[in-house]
Amino acid sequence: MTTLGLVDAQQRGMVASFPSFDPKQDDLTAFRRVLVDGTTALLNSGSVGFEERLIGGPTGAPDVRVLLFHPAKPAGTTPAILYIHGGGMIAGTPDMQAGVLARLASDTGALVVSVDYRLAPETPFPGGLEDVYAALLWLHSHAAELGVDPKRITVMGDSGGGCLAAATALVARDRGEVKLRSQVLIYPMLDLRTGGANAPADDPTTGEFVWTRAQNQHAWSAVRGKLAENDPMFGYLSPAFMRDLSGLPATFIVTGALDLFRDEDVTFAHRLWHAGVPTELVVYASAVHGFDMLPSALAERFRHDVVSALRRLL
Repeated sequence: MTTLGLVDAQQRGMVASFPSFDPKQDDLTAFRRVLVDGTTALLNSGSVGFEERLIGGPTGAPDVRVLLFHPAKPAGTTPAILYIHGGGMIAGTPDMQAGVLARLASDTGALVVSVDYRLAPETPFPGGLEDVYAALLWLHSHAAELGVDPKRITVMGDSGGGCLAAATALVARDRGEVKLRSQVLIYPMLDLRTGGANAPADDPTTGEFVWTRAQNQHAWSAVRGKLAENDPMFGYLSPAFMRDLSGLPATFIVTGALDLFRDEDVTFAHRLWHAGVPTELVVYASAVHGFDMLPSALAERFRHDVVSALRRLL
């Protein structure tokens, strides 16, 4: 079926022209290039400046590159947002979102630190997650130098980066080294069954555009590697499988009614409520995956809602 008629009217033409990626016949390197070039142009990221640093990576792994977006004229210590970019954990760079991240720093008054984590399949789980966690430890331990309040750190990510943000919050809870203020998950990729034969839900009105079932299954296979389902780390790979969600920080989740991840995101929010975690969930009608990047009134409403939530949470 085609769900184009259900898509936000202002975004419909742009959604229909999105490049597609068929993992059975298309080249991953080419997809990565198209994603970065297209997103950079869409978000005007090429004209945005930022501070770049190399920080110590996980034990035995390379250093991790992070980009810092400073708020204008901070008064005293600021909150911080550790941001993890999207791309299904197989593509993307923090640079491609520089336009959005600079604006986020300005709108919230927070230092935004975006992580250039290693991608799958070259680096399967838990390489990317450990890169992000190393960046969290660095941000927390260097808070005084960076002018950051270590008690006001939020982890935030979109799509595959939303998965890593949720997993980082779980790791932080369980390792007990950093207490996060909150987590903000933008249409997060949480359940590796989505798009497959064993998916808990499969609404045909979701997942036609931008990120499809085939893409999702391909990405999860690349990230998972050979990790067995009974491995103790499995819930950090795919947070939908984490049995205990108690003790997590206050949470804000955004998803779209036409997004492939809609049902897993709603289910995750329900589980957080049951676990006693203060959680807000917003599901936007007529919204596909990545809708916030497309100029429209819908995208502006998203920006207002997310900035308002971050101001409350931080």
